[in-house]
Amino acid sequence: MQIIPAIDLIDGKCVRLTEGDYSQKTEYGTSPLELAKMYEDMGIVRLHLVDLDGAKAGSVKNWKVAEEISSGTSLKIDFGGGVKTREEVIRIIDLGIDLVTVGSIAAKQPELFQLWLEEFGANQFMLGADVRDEFIMVGGWIEKSSISLIPYLQDYVSKGIQSVFCTDVSKDGRLEGPSTELYLKIKKQIPEIHLIASGGVSCMDDLYALKEAGCDGVIIGKAIYEKRISLQELSDFINQNQLN
Repeated sequence: MQIIPAIDLIDGKCVRLTEGDYSQKTEYGTSPLELAKMYEDMGIVRLHLVDLDGAKAGSVKNWKVAEEISSGTSLKIDFGGGVKTREEVIRIIDLGIDLVTVGSIAAKQPELFQLWLEEFGANQFMLGADVRDEFIMVGGWIEKSSISLIPYLQDYVSKGIQSVFCTDVSKDGRLEGPSTELYLKIKKQIPEIHLIASGGVSCMDDLYALKEAGCDGVIIGKAIYEKRISLQELSDFINQNQLN
């Protein structure tokens, strides 16, 4: 199971929200590039980079930080937050970023996203499925749709999407544990999916539970910032995975 730290951005700074609520924002002092380099130094190979300004505005905003991290590290990066146009997809790819993260556009404008899949290839994208009560959330987690999670994922996996990260919004930023049962359910019904857990991770026990549930990766944010999980513990977990 791959460890994928998250860097969430508002005004070019590292932040974390609670339950996706922009009014419940905690800002952290480390610069995004410094943090990314620190992760790289400890053996991390993947990074989840989220433009929260972009998610709220409906267009990418934190281009400068994305470019700095892409050019300043060798991390495999997925980046998104408000990606709505073909031009934004091209610009992200041109920055050398490995995966374009899409969420709302796939739910609200599936015909447009289908055109992107055909033009750029499904392996260029990572699908973000943000959920509450197993319904897809859109617009920076502000708007609850009528789209049911499992059929939604089944449809996109059938169209070639390989990598999906699923965030239970009710868990995110609360440090109360992830939605392990939800991930078990997804893997049982869509065994071929490359599933990345996101939201709620609070301690090392959560990582072992997600690994046992069959998750292929886990995104960790606040637990690292708040030192609930130490970098040494993460490093040991990564090394143990490599040995296994």
